[in-house]
Formats: sequence, structure tokens, C-alpha cells
Amino acid sequence: MMRILLLGKTGQLGWEAQRSLSTLGEVYSFDYPEVDFTKPATLAEVVQQHCPQVIYNAAAYTQVDRAESEPELARLINTEAPAALAEAARRCGAALIHFSTDFVFDGTKGSPYVEADAPRPLNVYGQTKLEGEQAILQSGCPALILRTAWVYSTRRDSFVGKVLEWARRQPELRVVSDQVSNPTWARALAEITAQVLARGEEDPTSWLQEHHGIYHLAGSGHASRYEWAQEIIACDPHPELRQAQRILPACTADFPTPAQRPLFSALDCSKFELTFGLRLPPWQTALRLAMES
Repeated sequence: MMRILLLGKTGQLGWEAQRSLSTLGEVYSFDYPEVDFTKPATLAEVVQQHCPQVIYNAAAYTQVDRAESEPELARLINTEAPAALAEAARRCGAALIHFSTDFVFDGTKGSPYVEADAPRPLNVYGQTKLEGEQAILQSGCPALILRTAWVYSTRRDSFVGKVLEWARRQPELRVVSDQVSNPTWARALAEITAQVLARGEEDPTSWLQEHHGIYHLAGSGHASRYEWAQEIIACDPHPELRQAQRILPACTADFPTPAQRPLFSALDCSKFELTFGLRLPPWQTALRLAMES
């Protein structure tokens, strides 16, 4: 039976991962205040106490705009904490699964990004996530770093819930049509990573060492936020509550925010698909499943 330490158990991904990972063995699940990512030096003790074979890090600072005014806090959680986890994993002979973001790119390429493309973050959030990736790679710990995008859950606050809420309060919605990436259902992301782990069940550390590196893993296909919002409305399980009569496209420039966002940050997941023979479903299919569940 595999021993897994799951961090960030109450987040969108962590909540789903608890269920997906439970079939693989013994899962020790924690979140704040049991573990405090703002105090990276304390994380080694948590790892040592549980002697896991795999550390599954679903914790992150994800408040993109707030990070511009809290760069030190974002760096503690997104850079220094993963660095401490990777070092603790190396010391106890464990492997690490860590999640990063499409926001490590600047969105100017004009086509989906592959792992070999040079990162160029536009904001503090993306920069701290990139530094976290680099720290893990430099640690020598066996690790899968999975860059994903536009993760959502129907159980927690997310873009899906916001669109439904807006549609039930406003006669008209305006949603940006010039930001494009891969909508990714948290449950599907948790399940596919559990499938990857299951393949190395006999010796997960060696398995992850063999496949060590950065992979892109997000919903198949890409869409603008405007297209995503249209599909959310089309799948609304309670259309009778909707007030919105139409959705209009808008530009990012129409909604100034503290953090600059990449416009086209879609991820090409071919490397993951070729390596593991797995892929996430089309984002439209996953959305329908999510809203029916």
C-alpha cells in the first residue's frame, strides 16, 4: 500500500484528490492550520512524521491580483514552501507531485505552449510559481511538476460558479473574449494524476524518478473566457433562475486589474499524453459532467 502525504486538502484540487488517491493506499491529508505554508521551515517535520513515499502538493497561493500587493506572502507559499517540501522529500526518499500554472508564460506565442517554451511571467503569481518549479528541479528530488490552467470546481468558488451567479442577478453579462486557455475540471485532474501514480504502485519513488520533469496537463482543447461562459450558461442545471438574456464579448482592457494576465496561455499536453498514454477529456465534456455531478 502506498503512503501519500496530501497537502492542501480543502482546496479545489485537494478536495477531489483525497477521494482519488484513497484507492492507492494510506493518505495523510492536511491543510492550514495543521500545516502552514507561510512557515516553510516547519514542513520538513510534517514529512518526517509521516514518512510518505509520495508528497502530493495541492496547496498554492492563487489570488492573482492580491499577489501584486502581497509578493512576500505569495513567494513563501509558491516558492519557498515547495522548495522545502522538495528538500524534505529528497532527504526521506520520497517523490513529489506539484502543480504549477499556465501563468508562467506571457501569452504572446499565439499557439499552445509546450514545455520547451521559455517562461516569461507577467505577474507576481506567475513569477513565484515559476520560481517554485525551479527550486524543485534544483533539489534533486524525484518530481512531477504539472502545469495546469483555469482549474474549476462546482464545490468551491470558481469561474463556473461566478458566471452562474452573475447570470442569476444581471440581465446582461460581459465576459472577456481575448483571454484564452484550457478550462480544467479539478476532479478530472485529480483522477488522472491518481492513474499516473497507480502505474508506479510497486515503487512510486523510482517510477516518478524515471518520469521526472515538467509536463503540461489541462483540459483538452482551449477556449476564451467568453466561450467558456457561453458553455456554462448552456449547461446551467437551473435555467429557470437565470436573469441574463445575453452574454456579450469584452476586452481585457475593459476590466483593469492589478495583475497583468497572459492573453493566450493555452497549454499543449502532448508530452504528457505520449509519456503516460492518458489525456483529459475535451473541456466541454468535462464541464457538462461537472455540472451534472
